[in-house]
Amino acid sequence: MTVVLVEDSVIERRFLRTAITADPGLRVVGEARTGRDAIALIERLRPSAVVLDLELPGTAAIEIIERIMASVPTPILVCSTEGDAARAAAALAAGAIDVVARPTARDADRASYAAALRRGVRVASRVRVITHPRGRLKARGDVQSASGASSALSAGARAEDTVDLVAIGASTGGPQALAHLLGALPSDFTPAVVVVQHMADGFIEGLATWLDGLCALPVGVATSGVRLHPGTVTIAPSARNLVINDHLRVSIEQPPPTQFNVPGVDATFESVARSVGPRAIGVLLTGMGRDGAVGLKAMRDAGAITIGQDEESSAVWGMPAAAAACGAVQRQLPLTEIAGALVAILTGDSFGGER
Repeated sequence: MTVVLVEDSVIERRFLRTAITADPGLRVVGEARTGRDAIALIERLRPSAVVLDLELPGTAAIEIIERIMASVPTPILVCSTEGDAARAAAALAAGAIDVVARPTARDADRASYAAALRRGVRVASRVRVITHPRGRLKARGDVQSASGASSALSAGARAEDTVDLVAIGASTGGPQALAHLLGALPSDFTPAVVVVQHMADGFIEGLATWLDGLCALPVGVATSGVRLHPGTVTIAPSARNLVINDHLRVSIEQPPPTQFNVPGVDATFESVARSVGPRAIGVLLTGMGRDGAVGLKAMRDAGAITIGQDEESSAVWGMPAAAAACGAVQRQLPLTEIAGALVAILTGDSFGGER
């Protein structure tokens, strides 16, 4: 797997090159310190992935991402400090695949950072990327089916008393998918929505702020002890599991040492199965691995409606594929149809007769 580095610091480029090439399956084929050099290298070398410093001077990093995704779409992994969550969200909106948190303390564990870089490059290089002609997602205009269904939600017979909660899980490619899905839900969407997105520590707040600006529904980060409100989107915080208890009350819990993905989709979905049962809908979006498959199966067994994103529209069809393989998914849908399906369920559609 070939990699191009975009970083203006000679010292940091040396670290990135050493960290990445410690994996014999990864090869750095080009290095750039400016946007112009980066575009030229990527167009000529067509690497498997790009590692880009989000803290390039000014708005250079976002502009580079926009130009790459508009002209030669390539999986991009960005490196950023935790304090730059807003710019990290902008990078994801422009088409970057994921963010790796760069430690700032002098005594920080750079070995863990290097391992995260290698892991991130391997994941990013497998992602199917698409051209972003405008350089930014315009989620509110991308999906028309849910907007059309909004009037039916307002005027038709409702079934909101049978659906209290929509639980959504996502990983690689998830921020863009969430922007499409949540941005297409109408303002009168009544169930509470809870989201578990795998993301490096320190960037969930930025994701929530970004999504809040795209969605008709208010978006925030969960806090322990709070009850989920109808018509709101709540995102699991970093480094903890979000558990749903009776009456939609949230608890934020320390994950077990053996849990690989934190926050865990399985942990949230299984708690939804226990506490909400048939009054819930589970949605599993794009992502590497199988987190969420077992939890979605528990939800289906408890009587919830379950939806998996289909392979064609997924950046990485890992988590939804694992869920489909274990019988957890009732319907596989393209990303652009999921919001419309959720609205249709609330209008009394029986989801094809299956519950």
